[in-house]
Amino acid sequence: MISLVKELWRTLLFVFSIQFWRMGLLWTFSIVFSHYQLIKDFLCSQRPKSYYRCSPCVVPVRPVAVVTGATSGLGFYTAYELSKEGYVVVLVGRSQQLLLEAERKIKDWNRNAHLKAFQVDLSSVESIIMFRKSLQQWLSDSDLHSSIQLLINSAGILATSPRITADGYDQMIGTNYIGAFVLTNLLLPLLESSNVSSRIVNVTSFTHRNVTDMQVDDRTVSGKRFLSYMQYPYANIYEYSKLCLLLFTFELHRQLRLREKSHQIFVAAADPGVVQTNILREVPSLLSLLAHFVLKHLGLLQSPEYGVSSIIDAALAPPGTSGAYFFGGIGRTIEPSILSRDAGLALKLWETTSNLLSTTPFGAEDD
Repeated sequence: MISLVKELWRTLLFVFSIQFWRMGLLWTFSIVFSHYQLIKDFLCSQRPKSYYRCSPCVVPVRPVAVVTGATSGLGFYTAYELSKEGYVVVLVGRSQQLLLEAERKIKDWNRNAHLKAFQVDLSSVESIIMFRKSLQQWLSDSDLHSSIQLLINSAGILATSPRITADGYDQMIGTNYIGAFVLTNLLLPLLESSNVSSRIVNVTSFTHRNVTDMQVDDRTVSGKRFLSYMQYPYANIYEYSKLCLLLFTFELHRQLRLREKSHQIFVAAADPGVVQTNILREVPSLLSLLAHFVLKHLGLLQSPEYGVSSIIDAALAPPGTSGAYFFGGIGRTIEPSILSRDAGLALKLWETTSNLLSTTPFGAEDD
């Protein structure tokens, strides 16, 4: 009885918070606007720009794909779909038990799956560095080429209360953006050494459209500014982290074009839309059930099996496809927010993030 009263009280607090209504109203508007872009092109007799899928070459050596957040939801189904395409899939997750369960489940569904699991905390720079070293050692000891062909940054959380990482960052920003920034930069040499073209896919969100003005400095990028607020602005931070990931995607695309081996590494963003995963696990169960009910009847809610489509589209896009924003499945792409295409802002974010990380073990690795 006491637990029920506590849950009802927590639900009421959520309902009367600005952050809840920001999620309920602005996030719904954002996803509707994204679908409108697809419909608009159809009504104007214009086909949205789309790309066909290209299955990887699995001879003489199977390609390697690294998938973060692979223990559940979109990350899990991404790993499963890539295993069917012939990739050796490296599962990355925080929980060893969940990794074992994910590995067992994928092998039950696909007996030919080639998998390797690594326990990694993507909110910890030190943990990511240790993973890079372990991955390199595993590749050296295996009969695979010492490179990777695909990196999918799909790990993400929606935390409704403030938490600080071991490096002193807000955990949501640390996991959703900084972790992907560190991991991608550390794995670039393995992507560059591939004998065939390689690809990076960053899983972002339509919620980035709600950020109309962005401040870029150490306190904001680290999330420390948000930790000083009286009420933790979790919806704003989630939106901000996804915009940061998108800006990073487009800046990485620009920087790779300037490198000697730029023709070998391609970068894309994938927006799966609204998917029924455990991303709302920290929201009161009554409200998350209500949200899923409404979104399902609006035709906006997808199962992970279907929601993973845009991620696989981006992962298997033809060589040369880079800087695109995949959404809606069937290889379709749309335009993200105008702010996400701000090259000056993206460069400033890159430089600020690099400076922020210079005092961590990543700074020594990056020298």
